[in-house]
Amino acid sequence: MSYAMDYSPIAVQARPNVRASFIRRTYGHLAAAILAFAALEMVLFQVGFADEFMKTLTRQPGLILVVFLGFIGVSWLASWWAQSSTSLGMQYVGLGLYVVLQAIIFLPLLWYAQNIVRDDTLIPTAAILTLSIVAGLTLVVFVTRSDFSFLGPILSIASMLIIGVIIASFFIQGLTLGLGFSFVMVGFASAAILYDTSNVLHHYRTNQHVAASLALFASVALLCFYILRILIALNGRD
Repeated sequence: MSYAMDYSPIAVQARPNVRASFIRRTYGHLAAAILAFAALEMVLFQVGFADEFMKTLTRQPGLILVVFLGFIGVSWLASWWAQSSTSLGMQYVGLGLYVVLQAIIFLPLLWYAQNIVRDDTLIPTAAILTLSIVAGLTLVVFVTRSDFSFLGPILSIASMLIIGVIIASFFIQGLTLGLGFSFVMVGFASAAILYDTSNVLHHYRTNQHVAASLALFASVALLCFYILRILIALNGRD
């Protein structure tokens, strides 16, 4: 077993060329994860898996709660794997697993946008808005060099509350996660992107590019999910 990875410096303390290489690898892996996610969604729709998945959800509405709880548990496992300090292969397994999980979680929303709303501009618009917000937030962190690690405890508490509200919505009649909730989640995801981007500069070690890219991908996917949800809701009001 090799312990060489444990001695990698924190990015902010590394030599400029090492730090730059770490940042390039992190965002390169983020871009690869996004492309893999998009390709997987296309495959799932083309082979008919999305239609079958939605039929199953229609017949068994409670299955979505099972999927959500499974997503939380496996997401934690994927994140733990991605942050492994002993196996680069296990880090990639974690990142790959998380991409697959996100593709499944997105299926109902993408299917609804494509088959019910039938507006071909919604998904591209959500993608453009997401990338624009991510670019702006990334620029803020890289230009100001601010450390947003203070957001960590706030995001942790908020995430537990959010999970609780989502689970409660399955059992409490009248508790709907409407447009207001989606806007709150966009704010939460934006704060998470600030936090994750700040960690890339200030807290990750230079060998943790896979873990850093997974954290960023998770926040970017969350932002895109709720932006698309907002666009679908606004489209229904036209």
